[in-house]
Amino acid sequence: KGPKHQPGYKYAYNDGDGSTYYDVEKELQLSAFDRNFHEQHILVQPLPFSELDESYPLINGRGYPDTVASAPVVNSKVQEVLGLEDPYPSQKIDSRVVATAGQRILLRLSNVSLSDFHTVTVLGIPMRVIGKDAKLLRGPTGLDLSYETTSITIGAGETADVILNTAGVEPGTYFLYDARLNHLCNDEEDFGGMMTEIIVQ
Repeated sequence: KGPKHQPGYKYAYNDGDGSTYYDVEKELQLSAFDRNFHEQHILVQPLPFSELDESYPLINGRGYPDTVASAPVVNSKVQEVLGLEDPYPSQKIDSRVVATAGQRILLRLSNVSLSDFHTVTVLGIPMRVIGKDAKLLRGPTGLDLSYETTSITIGAGETADVILNTAGVEPGTYFLYDARLNHLCNDEEDFGGMMTEIIVQ
């Protein structure tokens, strides 16, 4: 447990015992889009929702390796269409997490996908789920219902608050990713999709 609600410390919830104390916070929005839907939408065609296939899995609107780039992704097509001289920034928020060994990382996970569940995992760093759908995991009598896990499955419209504890974790690069292999791609291009890096220094 962390320090009990002292000024200058950060807590995910008003827990009363310091158990949701954290040092680093990152919001990760899980989503995806269907290239076919996107193209038909542009052409003002009726969308066949029964055929929806979210073939571009994303974190904060980007697929790996763009998820770890600190600079905004540039949309050259918008720049061309609007006749802009300067690059048009798109998807400004990355999903790379940086922490010092020993710190606690709070991940605010939300699934804004239209059709898919996403099972998120982080190998090598202990994970504790402390909140679900913006509610601290506590029973009616205050019983602590948080739990340690190696992965968490989040359905469309659901959120979860997770603390990664880097105490005793070796410095290095760790990966947070969707455990479904078909979500580790950018459409037909492998080694991308719903994955980002956690840097422990």
